[in-house]
Amino acid sequence: MKKQTAGRDQLGAFAPKFAELNDDLLFGEIWSREEQLSPRDRSLISCSSLLTQGMPQLEAHMKMAKQNGVTKDEMVELITHLAFYTGWPKAWSAFSLAKEIFGE
Repeated sequence: MKKQTAGRDQLGAFAPKFAELNDDLLFGEIWSREEQLSPRDRSLISCSSLLTQGMPQLEAHMKMAKQNGVTKDEMVELITHLAFYTGWPKAWSAFSLAKEIFGE
């Protein structure tokens, strides 16, 4: 897995400890536990959680999911399934992102 630097890139000077925890702990130690869950599975879980919360980080995680092998059809199914649990408007918003990231 590619080393994450988003924390340091975006918050390193402002919130250095948070940036360190983001890059080294969350995306370093947690995401690297591939024997427990694959990056693809972690991406599906992360996208599900972010979608249900309506968080803007969903876009970055959808891009990561695509890189981790999640297909367009799988993302469409994830959003469709969660629409009934999280709400129709959140699903609509997620579909807009998915169309941009996974193509028509």
